[in-house]
Amino acid sequence: MTTWRAAAGDFGGSARGGPVGGVLLGLLAALAAVASVVELTAARGPLPRLAAERLQQTAGSGVLGVQLLFAVGLFGAATALPLLRLRPAAAGPAVTAAVLGTVGAFHTATAVGTVAVLLAHYRMGRTGRTPLALGLALPFPLLALAAAADTDLRVRLWLLAALAPVAATAGLHRRSRAQRAAHERTRALALGAVAENAVRAERARIARELHDVVAHHVSMIAVRAETARLATPDLPAQGAERLLEIGDAARDALAEMRRLLGVLREDGRAAPARAPQPGLAALGELLEQARRAGGGTVRLVVRGTPAPLDPGAELAAYRIVQEALTNARRHAPGAAVEVELHHTATALELRVRDHGPGPGGGPRPGGGHGLTGMRERAAAVGGTLRTGPGPGGGFAVTAHLPRGEAR
Repeated sequence: MTTWRAAAGDFGGSARGGPVGGVLLGLLAALAAVASVVELTAARGPLPRLAAERLQQTAGSGVLGVQLLFAVGLFGAATALPLLRLRPAAAGPAVTAAVLGTVGAFHTATAVGTVAVLLAHYRMGRTGRTPLALGLALPFPLLALAAAADTDLRVRLWLLAALAPVAATAGLHRRSRAQRAAHERTRALALGAVAENAVRAERARIARELHDVVAHHVSMIAVRAETARLATPDLPAQGAERLLEIGDAARDALAEMRRLLGVLREDGRAAPARAPQPGLAALGELLEQARRAGGGTVRLVVRGTPAPLDPGAELAAYRIVQEALTNARRHAPGAAVEVELHHTATALELRVRDHGPGPGGGPRPGGGHGLTGMRERAAAVGGTLRTGPGPGGGFAVTAHLPRGEAR
């Protein structure tokens, strides 16, 4: 069936115009003419002798008519296949007329003509012209009934009468399948658009909730910390510094939240310019903030040769360190913290350990989602994360993050 469709498609291709198409068309016509003459000679004998027999049957009075009939028959035999280059609505009648001309002149239907008729009927069915194809197949059974004395011609005509509707039906079936496939593609695109709109609506709702609730409270923290620092009389310098750090941290949180809200509200349009996501290069600033906020020592240890990481892995590493430092300040305030980065050829080994009292044999209290969030971030980039007592005491967060492909 694939070969049939390819052959039918080739006759409707783009070679209809242009010099290459003209050369191919001429070559095809020459080959069809040679093949038809050979077949006619094999079936009916040499054409000059056949012409002489026809002249004897007309008692020599129809020389011009016999010559004209033979010319039409030869023309039809030679052009049956090239006529398929026409559009299906024109190729069907033209090919049928060419084959009928051959039948009328030589009392036979050539193999080239039979193939041309079947391809023409397939193309008519493929383009939805099945009634035209069935109508053009009607002369073949009528001629077969009239050719009772010629067994070979009768068999060829009955073959055409049977196979031409089958070819048209095959083309119609192919057309129906293509239409169903197009309908399914359209339906899938429509469902995808509906799902995408639903996702955008949900993201917009989440963005509104974050803006209306969380952003409001974080901004109030920043305002109240600044007000307390400026309005409290005789405030010690250390207390004023802590309030200033609280205000700065709240403003940083608001900036991060605005970035997140921008991502949530994106709907395929050009996104506004935003600062890049933080990575390992920003760890120095993060550790300095932790020193100022916690009052303890925060040390960074780098082992191996630093090399660029996949952006997702860099962001995951930054967020894991950020959350681990927050947990250390919450559960081991004032304790020294050590952040270790071990670069290998395939991964980044990350460990954040505090020198506090440790988990005490069980999970750290608090009930938040920090540890779960760190594990999810590591898993999102193909890594793993472990938490528990550190070597020599305290609490340790250890992550293994594959290097991936740096961009």
